[in-house]
Amino acid sequence: MELLPRSPAEFGSARYWDRFFRQRGQRAFEWYGAFPELCPVLHKYVRPRDKVLVVGCGNSELSEQMYDVGMCEDIVNIDISDAVIRQMQERSGSRRPKMSYLVMDMLQMDFPDAHFQVVLDKGTLDALLTDEEEATLAKVDQMFAEISRVLQVGGRYLCVSLAQAHVLKKAVEYFSREGWVVRVHQVAGSGDNQQFVLPVFVYVMTKFRKIPGSAPQILEICPEEQDKPMRVKSVERLVAAVKDRQHYALLCSQLSKTPCREQVSLDLCDKESGKPRYTLHVVDSPSVKPSRENRFAIFIIPQGRETEWLFGTEEGRRQLATSAGFGRLVTVALHREQHYEGMAGIQAELSGKVMELAPPGLPARQQVPFLSVGGDIGVRAVRHQDTSPLSGEYVVEDVKGDGTCYFRRLIFLRNRNVVQSEARLLAPTPLPGQKKRRKDKKKPSPAEPPAAIDKSYLCCEHHKAMVAGLCLLEGPDPLPGDKASSERLCWGQAHVAVVEIDPSMLEVATRWFGFSQGDRMQVHLSDGLDYVAKLAAEAPAQYDAIMFDVDSKDLTVGMSCPPPAFVEKPFLQKVKTILKPEGIFVLNLVCRDARLKESVLATLRDVFPLLYTRRIEGEVNEILFCQPSPEGRRDPAELGARARALEGALREPGRPWDSSYVLADMLQAVRIL
Repeated sequence: MELLPRSPAEFGSARYWDRFFRQRGQRAFEWYGAFPELCPVLHKYVRPRDKVLVVGCGNSELSEQMYDVGMCEDIVNIDISDAVIRQMQERSGSRRPKMSYLVMDMLQMDFPDAHFQVVLDKGTLDALLTDEEEATLAKVDQMFAEISRVLQVGGRYLCVSLAQAHVLKKAVEYFSREGWVVRVHQVAGSGDNQQFVLPVFVYVMTKFRKIPGSAPQILEICPEEQDKPMRVKSVERLVAAVKDRQHYALLCSQLSKTPCREQVSLDLCDKESGKPRYTLHVVDSPSVKPSRENRFAIFIIPQGRETEWLFGTEEGRRQLATSAGFGRLVTVALHREQHYEGMAGIQAELSGKVMELAPPGLPARQQVPFLSVGGDIGVRAVRHQDTSPLSGEYVVEDVKGDGTCYFRRLIFLRNRNVVQSEARLLAPTPLPGQKKRRKDKKKPSPAEPPAAIDKSYLCCEHHKAMVAGLCLLEGPDPLPGDKASSERLCWGQAHVAVVEIDPSMLEVATRWFGFSQGDRMQVHLSDGLDYVAKLAAEAPAQYDAIMFDVDSKDLTVGMSCPPPAFVEKPFLQKVKTILKPEGIFVLNLVCRDARLKESVLATLRDVFPLLYTRRIEGEVNEILFCQPSPEGRRDPAELGARARALEGALREPGRPWDSSYVLADMLQAVRIL
């Protein structure tokens, strides 16, 4: 039986609807939104004494159900189809004496002005506004004008809709322009019985007298999981908020039916501020054979560890899911601006939401385990937060790593998942004769991170590789007892010039990371491009080593380190000019664009005859060692010997040397380009 119209225009035809309802018979037809789902929203805006008009009533049971539960009895139903009105009059008859059914066109209603307190529309606007042709929009304007005319001031127009973007935008723009208050409710779904994948919304337009001049728009959205509405600033933001919820519903529907081949990422936002509170990644493991016990789990990433390879990369999360042994694992990252009440609080907050991301076939009441490292949510202490004119918002925070280690980090909030700088903190050492405090019998609070910086430790693998590259410097081989060679490799005598463009970062380094200047360590506040150009013109061939580890502020380029200007050929030639003939230029390259990366390497080869590369496992970073002379080529065994000598020379008397990095090992994977 053909019940669909030949064209969208037939939705406005009385002849089409007469044929539709004659063919369908007495069976009620609900476009979407069953009464149990709509009831909580309707109860808020329909009072028992209200006079209610239902436009485009069809043969829906909505009016009858509202009448039967005592929500409201003075209900007038109108429809353009004579056939359906006769059906409904026969169906209700004397059973609902205060409710009436009339054949009437909602575009030209016979009711007097301000006759109703509520106008209810269930799918009628969606059926009418099928396109954005001029004739269609004119009909919609006429519909809205008639609804406005028959509603009293303070009355509500309740429109049940699937909220297609053009439908929502048209309704919100029209009524907000008229000075009405607009609120959009998301209707709670009915689980497996839900007819439509897309969620159902109810627009609540409350009529106010139009104030001359430009009155502020009042636009609100009320998601299904909360009663308190959230104010939005514009029609565009309201439409975008609804679209986000539609995309989420489609995502949940897809995840409930099929395994996801690619990892899915989404943010759950704080109800009050609207800022991200949790970042979720859904990871399916095809290699794990699911059983009832290992179908689904939630993994809470400890605070401050979300940037680690295991948690912050697709490959790491895939490995985590496989090793955990679950068919689907949802990793949850906690945001630094938010406060959390421990693992139990997070579990209570997320339990309902994460079940919407459950894999196919998971029983509705299946208990889902919450996992973490060590069973806690970690420690994150924000030490300093500020804004730099050059670097934007940034934060200095202390986080707890594995075991008892703490780390201090600098994060640029424009790229909050990247650690800009990191240092390990020294555990406090009691003074001679100092007694340890007796343990408090009360439950201990999270440990207070220590404050002193451990300067014997390099946190970043690419920094270790950059230091190891100093072994490529020309000079006599380090022989036992060879004082001249030892002095050359003893960087305690080195003079270092640091170039920093942002004064705020110098202050951060000094105050929070233990940095200090002296006779052999000087900071020049300047643009690195300008500084190198000036040196090339005034004092060439003066540096044994030049290192670039420069952050790019332009996130649109596929290279986050360095900025493109630092690897252009004219500038690299200036770098070569200020480098001694036997010197070395070390560059940290972070480039995800394969073509751009190949172009950078080609330019470097043009300028520097000898080019070594060291890739950092598990990271995008690649360290390039560039030398002005091809005569400096060395074999791996020689590099290893020089690395061990340099490592020994770097040890400071009286200070322990962290054995976790051995420079010789860092050069094992070096290859010549």
